[in-house]
Amino acid sequence: MDFRWDVILNNLPLLFRGVSLTFQLTVIAVGIGTIIGLVFALMRVSHFRPLVWLAKGYIDFLRGTPLLVQISLVHYAAPQFVSQLLGRQTNWPALISAIIALSLNSGAYIAEIFRGGIQSIERGQMEAARSLGMTYGQAMRYIILPQAFRRSIPPLGNEFIAMLKDSSLVSVIALHELMMAGRVIAGRTFRPLEVYMAVAILYLLMTMTISQFVSYMERRLGKSDQSD
Repeated sequence: MDFRWDVILNNLPLLFRGVSLTFQLTVIAVGIGTIIGLVFALMRVSHFRPLVWLAKGYIDFLRGTPLLVQISLVHYAAPQFVSQLLGRQTNWPALISAIIALSLNSGAYIAEIFRGGIQSIERGQMEAARSLGMTYGQAMRYIILPQAFRRSIPPLGNEFIAMLKDSSLVSVIALHELMMAGRVIAGRTFRPLEVYMAVAILYLLMTMTISQFVSYMERRLGKSDQSD
């Protein structure tokens, strides 16, 4: 059985466009998810029970249901609901659906990452900050969150890698990221072996690059902790 390298080489531009969209989706989703996650993490550790219940419901739902179902809900079910609510047909592009679904999913996982980071900080630091006259918000902003964020760097890197791979699921709504590009090329050339091997290698290169960057950040933060 021959392995046809020309199939890969001739379709590299389409594969690279898929890589670009995959990476952009991941960056946007994790970026928005970080903001969402921080908000819900603060709600989760608050002393106001309704906020805790709301945050817990959001996190449990997003973490407890498949991402594929969430993408389908956002892309197919949500427009139907909005159309019935407004009384007119409403649709939005697949790219918007992908960003919304991936961001909400990432936000739930990042919320738990931040919650763990916040709760790993010694309780005495909050008490000391309050005794110095800081409000709860000031103590959280200037004392707790900076330390919690530094401790959250490794799991945030893992979330970025997980989201990079999970973004392949948006191919079900015909968004031409890397996986969809591979499907199109495989269907056109009838050479799935070469195409999907190339797709797998491109995913591997991206995840390895991110892993190396996260390791570098961990070493830098470790050195700064020692110097402090």
